[in-house]
Amino acid sequence: MGRKLKFNIFRYNPLDSNSVPHTDTFHLEETDSMTLFIALTRIREEQDPSLQFDFCCRAGICGSCAMVINGRPDLACKTLTKELPTEITLMPLPVFKLIGDLSVDTGTWFRAMNEKVGSWIHTDKTMDPNVEEERMDNSLAEEIYELERCVECGCCVASCGTANMREDFIGAVALNRIARFMLDPRDQRKEREYFEVIGTDEGIFGCMGLLACEDVCPKDLPLQDQLGILRRKMGWSAVKHLFRFG
Repeated sequence: MGRKLKFNIFRYNPLDSNSVPHTDTFHLEETDSMTLFIALTRIREEQDPSLQFDFCCRAGICGSCAMVINGRPDLACKTLTKELPTEITLMPLPVFKLIGDLSVDTGTWFRAMNEKVGSWIHTDKTMDPNVEEERMDNSLAEEIYELERCVECGCCVASCGTANMREDFIGAVALNRIARFMLDPRDQRKEREYFEVIGTDEGIFGCMGLLACEDVCPKDLPLQDQLGILRRKMGWSAVKHLFRFG
């Protein structure tokens, strides 16, 4: 016999004028290797087919099943119920637009963020499919790959104090993206161009340094390390600008 689990799940359908925010309680018997994704699927199949939550890969790669689990943002597919107490409270991620219950629209937010920071290689070179790819040192490629492991789940944004207070803050995930392109020798943007994107209180200088983003990141990305590096680079860029034009 497994543990008896009690789930308190946030419920609200913004498209239903009769719906009001509340929590519903469900009970399940814990099974071996049960994840929150498995538990939610069982609840939807066995108890309430109207329950809304997102999932796709079930392997911690797509980032779509992120939610607030007992007050902490994380991925439902990689969270084992045995690591939690018998009473589990599930809420949708804050900051993002609510679709219904535990489902939020992270896609619109991330698309706007990627467009704002120019999340692609900026180059004036013409693509030639017959030319060999540009080479780079393995150590540099590994540094870039480390920052590329972000699955855009939104956990860092949901846990960010600034992002919860200000809609214009681009968040740790955007700063991580900029750091990735600053490392890439194929990107031809200058420091001044990066500064125009993130060198304000909407970007690097809006962070309060609470460390929640790195604390909850399910991929263990070095977000605060990159934030510190960017602050130094952007600060130095501002000093050079003042001496040049002051």
